[in-house]
Amino acid sequence: MVCQTLLPRADGPGRAVAVELMVATPAIRNLVREGKTHQIHTSMQAGASLGMQSMDQHLAELVKAGTVGFDDAVEMCHSYEEFNRLCGRAGRA
Repeated sequence: MVCQTLLPRADGPGRAVAVELMVATPAIRNLVREGKTHQIHTSMQAGASLGMQSMDQHLAELVKAGTVGFDDAVEMCHSYEEFNRLCGRAGRA
C-alpha cells in the first residue's frame, strides 16, 4: 500500500512528495485478519528493512533535509508527538 501527499518545498519552488509505504507481510495480514489494525503502525516501524515507512518518518526526513518546512509537515503528520520525536524536537511546543 502506498499513501502520498504533496507539500510546498522549503528549498525552492514546487512541491515535494511524502510517502507512506506498507508491505503486506504475513504479520500485517494477520493483524488485519484479527482486527488489530491499531497495531499496524508498530509493525510498519519494525518493517523498515522491508522498505516500510510511516508518513511521519518520511515527513521528518524531509524536514531534516530542509526539503519541506516543519510547519507544513506538522499539518500532514499523523501523530504530533511521534513526529516531534522523529524530528529531534521532543519536549518542544
